[in-house]
Amino acid sequence: MQKRLAAGSAILVLVLFGLGLLSDVPAQQQQQPTYTRAEYDAYTAAAGEQDARRRLQLLDDFVNKFPQSTLLPYINRLYYLTYSQLQNHVKTIEYADRVLATGDLELASRLEALVARAQAFYLAYSSQQLTSDDAVRRAGQAARQGLEVIEQWPRPEQMTPEQYEQQRRGLRILMNTVAGMAELHLKNYAAAIPFLRAALQLDPNDALNHYRLGLAYLQKQPPQPMDGFWELARSIALKPPNEAQLRSYLRNQLLFYQRTGCPELLDQQMNELLALAGAGGERPPEYHIPSAEELEQVRAQSSNVIADLRAGGESARKLFLATCGLEFPLIVAKAIEVGPGNESVVIRAYTSPLVDAEAMQSDLEAATEANIEIRVVGQPEAARLSRDDYFRFSGTLAGYQPEPFLLRFQECKVNPEDIPAERGQPAKRGKRPGR
Repeated sequence: MQKRLAAGSAILVLVLFGLGLLSDVPAQQQQQPTYTRAEYDAYTAAAGEQDARRRLQLLDDFVNKFPQSTLLPYINRLYYLTYSQLQNHVKTIEYADRVLATGDLELASRLEALVARAQAFYLAYSSQQLTSDDAVRRAGQAARQGLEVIEQWPRPEQMTPEQYEQQRRGLRILMNTVAGMAELHLKNYAAAIPFLRAALQLDPNDALNHYRLGLAYLQKQPPQPMDGFWELARSIALKPPNEAQLRSYLRNQLLFYQRTGCPELLDQQMNELLALAGAGGERPPEYHIPSAEELEQVRAQSSNVIADLRAGGESARKLFLATCGLEFPLIVAKAIEVGPGNESVVIRAYTSPLVDAEAMQSDLEAATEANIEIRVVGQPEAARLSRDDYFRFSGTLAGYQPEPFLLRFQECKVNPEDIPAERGQPAKRGKRPGR
């Protein structure tokens, strides 16, 4: 998924060439030339050529004619600049590496080649042209070197302090992003996190880096699911081109993490997460989505689900998350209102949270308001129940309204013994609880 997202994302491109990082002709060699006039003329002809493809031909001619020239580092620089212009990212990396292999390379020249390399890798990787582990590993190493060189790079005379800091910021974003991408590709998830966080501190609106960081948090061992969900939500909040795909991915991750039986509850939690993340910033420390293991503990601790849900509050909310979608067998209820629904029978009834049989019976007899709503499917005879009839049913918990308290059950079946007989048949009424 990372590659598909990257291919559709905005690409970071920094243009530093022409800002004085590397002179077109080495001043030292102009003073004491170690090359011939023919070499110099061939070099300047290539450097001055405006057409990129014609320039490549001139560079090839130079190399064929002067294979040992001391101007080859400058020829290689023209190669990577030209290939970058032509968007041949693999060749850009090849010739940037040739420059970087040059001995006694000036700091500015090294930085320029590292920048060209990092940009080319970003674009080649995003378009799936360069994804071998070895190529990715070397890209990560070069990006880390770039971060070191950036700290040593002095401000060029033609740059104002503001321009200099802006360039350094952009370079740090690029190098941290590439280093993070490399570690992520190599499944060094914990190592990827600090690089991606550093890039996002400089550019918090990079949706793709939020996605990458979220992926690293979720895949590292042990995982950090809440941090991962937050970063994915931050990415979605920034409206990337692949928003729909990313929403689906986040929902699947939440489903795997929580395994709730009610999809609508999952959607509610996801919408809450997206609303919070849309406000920006770090995840609130108190914000938490309970895991499947936590919900299992909540279920185990509840000896009376209906009573605990009726109590309300945060504990009841967690209990509903833990029990929604579960089937409850043979709940005793008293009908309050019975009516047909669409292909179903809808019964509003009352069930007691009490356990003691006598107390339950008294509670049921006194009840006049419904606290459960059940939807009976495939059992039209259940419509023969009337107000104040007692019956037993099985059904799946599907809804919870804290105030006024109401539980909703679906896919329900009424115990056949408790359904009144048809007219003309011997009367058969639901048993009272405890009988």
